[in-house]
Amino acid sequence: MTSALSRRAVLAAGLAGSAAFALGGCRSEGGLTFWAIGNEAAALPAFLPDLGLGGVEVQPLPWSGAHQKLLTGYVGQSLPDLAQVGNSWLAELAALGAIDPVPADLDLAEDQFGAVLASNRIGGRLMAAPWYVDTRVQFYRTDLFARAGYGSPPLDWDEWKAALHRIRAQRGSETYGVLLPLEEFEHLQTLALSAGATFLRENRTRGAFSAPEFVEGLAFYKSLFDEGLAPIVTGAQIANRWVEFARGWFAVYPAGPWMIEEMRRRLPAAMQDLWSTAPHPGPGGAGAAAPGGSSLVVFSRGERKPEAWDAVRRLLEPGAQLALHRTTGDLPARRSVWREAELAGDRVISPFARQLELARPLPKVPEWERVVTAMQVVADRMVRGEYTVRGAAAEMDRRVDEILTKRRWMMGKGRLP
Repeated sequence: MTSALSRRAVLAAGLAGSAAFALGGCRSEGGLTFWAIGNEAAALPAFLPDLGLGGVEVQPLPWSGAHQKLLTGYVGQSLPDLAQVGNSWLAELAALGAIDPVPADLDLAEDQFGAVLASNRIGGRLMAAPWYVDTRVQFYRTDLFARAGYGSPPLDWDEWKAALHRIRAQRGSETYGVLLPLEEFEHLQTLALSAGATFLRENRTRGAFSAPEFVEGLAFYKSLFDEGLAPIVTGAQIANRWVEFARGWFAVYPAGPWMIEEMRRRLPAAMQDLWSTAPHPGPGGAGAAAPGGSSLVVFSRGERKPEAWDAVRRLLEPGAQLALHRTTGDLPARRSVWREAELAGDRVISPFARQLELARPLPKVPEWERVVTAMQVVADRMVRGEYTVRGAAAEMDRRVDEILTKRRWMMGKGRLP
C-alpha cells in the first residue's frame, strides 16, 4: 500500500501529464529495457554486446528529467526492467516500493567502498548495486601553493586556511583562496560531514543543525567568506570558472570527477601541469565527503527480474567497469578495478579513492533534497549577514522540522521503520 508520503511524491509526478508516459516509457518487445542517463546512456551500446547483453534496449534520459521520469513511470506503470539511478533517489524509490532488494547471492561487500554500500542500504536491506562512484575533492593550483611554500593543500582546517591567506597575500586583494558558489550546498555539506555532523536526529524526523558538530562546520564555512578567502558569489555570477581558475582568481575549487575532463579540455596547454587534486581538509586531518555516483536497480513490478539481475551482474564485472571508465571517465565502484586500471597511481584520480575511503553516508530520507536546499538557502543569507552562525543553525532546524512534519506523523503511526 502506498504511504501518505509516497502519494504526495507520486502526485507530483502525475502532474507531468499523461503525455509524458509515452516518452520512452514502453517496454521492449524483445530483450530487456534499460533506462540510462547522460553520458552512460551514450556509452553503453558500444560495449553491451561484448557482455552478452546485445539485446538490451537502452533508452537514454537526461539528468535534468530522469528523477521526474522515474516517478512518472511508477505512476503510469511503465517502468523499464532495470535503470541507472542517482543514489540520492533510492530512499524515495524504496518508500514507494518501486525497487527490489539486491539478491543475497550478488556479493558486493568485499570489493566496494563502505560508505557507498551504506548509502544504498535502506531499512537494513541493500536496495541498489553501485555501478560507478564519485565524491568531491579539491581541485587546486599546484603553482600557487608551491609559491606559498606548500607542496599540496594542508589537510587540517587551520593550516589550510593559513595557506589560503598566504596565497591571497601574494596575489593581492582582488583574488581569493577558494571558490564556493553560494547555491551549491555540497560545500557546506562537506565541511559539516568533516566535523562529524549528522544533519538529522530523532530517527531522521528532525533537524540536527544546532548540534555542536554542525555548528563547527557552519562556523568554519562562514569564516571563509568573512575573512575574504571565498568570494560572495553564485555560479551564475562567474562567466567562466575555468578562465578564472587559469588566471588565479581562486586557488581551490571543490568538485567531482567530471571536472577532470573539463580541466583537461578547457584549460590551455600551458596550464595542464599546474593543477591537481587533493582530499578535503578537516578539523584535525583529512576530512570527509559524501559518497555519490549511480547505482543499478531492478523494479519490483518487472516481469523479467531474474534476467534483469543477470544483466546487473554482467554490468558489474571488472571488464564492464573498466570499459565504462575508459569510455566515460566514471570511477569504478569496485576497488579491484582501480588496481587493474592503475587508477591508484594516477596523481589526479588517486585522491578520489582516498576521499571515498573517508566518505560518510548521508541521511536516507525521501525529503533529503528539500532538506539540503533549505540548509543552503539559510547559509546564503548567513554569509550575507542576515544570520549569526547559531541563528542560522536554529533557522535551519525550524525549516527542516517543517519539511519533516509528515515523516514524524508517519513514524508516530508506525508506518515507517
